[in-house]
Amino acid sequence: MTLWVIRCSFLVLCTLAGYAISALQPDLLALPFGPLMGFGLGGLLIAIDEMLKGFSLRAFSAATFGLLLGSMIAWLMDRSDLFKFAEDDTRWLIRLCLFLSFGYIGIVLAMRSNKEDFSLIIPYVRFKAQSQPENFVVLDTSAIIDGRVADLIESKFVEGIIVVPRFVLGELQHIADSADAIRRARGRRGLEMLNRLQKNPRLEVKIHEADVTEEKEVDAKLLRLTRTLGGKLYTTDFNLSRVAELQSVPYVNIAELAGALRTLTVPGEILNLRVIREGKDRGQAVGYLSDGTMVVVNNAQHAIGQQVQAQVTTLHQTGAGVIVFAELKLAQAA
Repeated sequence: MTLWVIRCSFLVLCTLAGYAISALQPDLLALPFGPLMGFGLGGLLIAIDEMLKGFSLRAFSAATFGLLLGSMIAWLMDRSDLFKFAEDDTRWLIRLCLFLSFGYIGIVLAMRSNKEDFSLIIPYVRFKAQSQPENFVVLDTSAIIDGRVADLIESKFVEGIIVVPRFVLGELQHIADSADAIRRARGRRGLEMLNRLQKNPRLEVKIHEADVTEEKEVDAKLLRLTRTLGGKLYTTDFNLSRVAELQSVPYVNIAELAGALRTLTVPGEILNLRVIREGKDRGQAVGYLSDGTMVVVNNAQHAIGQQVQAQVTTLHQTGAGVIVFAELKLAQAA
C-alpha cells in the first residue's frame, strides 16, 4: 500500500511538471499536451517499475558491472586496428554492434555469477560492509510451524538476525488459509510464532523481500538465499537437511538437535512411566518418556493404564530414534 502511495504521488508530480512546462514554454509544448505527456511519462516509469519488481539491488549492481565490463571490451576492440580497413559509413554500424553485443553478454554473465566469481575477478575485495552482521538465522516453513526454534532463540541458544524470506511467509499464509483444518491450524501456529518473535524487543526479525527468480521450488530458493546471505538454515525437514548437506549449505535440523538433547537412558536404570497400550509381542505394553522416547515393557500387559516401574534392559536405535526395552519391576494402580 505504501508503495502505491509513492507511485501515485510520483504520477501527480509528473503531471504537474508537464503542466508547468506548458505554462512556461507554450511555444515548446502546448498546454493540453504538457500534462498528458507528464502523465504518460510517469505511467511508463511506473509500468517499468512493476515489470522489474523481482529485480533486486544485487541483480542491478551485477548488471551494471557486466555492462561496464562488456563496454570496456567493446571499446578496446574498437580502438584496435581490427576494423581500420572498414569504410567510414559502416564503421558506426560495427561500433554499435560491438557495444550492444558485448554489453549484453557482460550483463548476462554478471547476473548468472555469484559473489565468489566477483572475488576471482577482483582479488582481495569482498563486497561486504564492515559493520554487516555475520550471523543470519534463516527459517523455513517447517521450523516456523514447529515452534521450538522460538524457544532456542529466546533462551539465547541461537543468536543473530532472524530472516524470514517473503516466499516462505507466502507459503505459510497459504497453509493458514487451507481448507484442511489440520493444515490451517499448523499455519496459524506458525504465524503466531512469528508474531511472538517480532514482539520481542531483544530480537531483530527481518522479512527478506528478494525472490530468487532463478529457482522455482521453495527449498531451492531457501538454499540459494542462505548461501548468498552467508547465514545458517534452520529446519525440521529431513530431505531439505540432506540437500543442504550435499550443497555445503550450513544448516541445523531442529528435530536432530532435540534427539541429541534427549535424556540418556542406560541399561539397568529404573524408569517411572505410564503404559498406555499393548505392545507388538505377547505380554508387552508400551509407554513413553517425557521426551517422547518409546519404552516397551515386557510382562506389563496387565498393567495398561497404570503407572509402573521398569528396569531398562536394552536400547534399540532406529531411523526415528531410540526404542527402550525394559522389564516390569512394579505396577501401581492409577
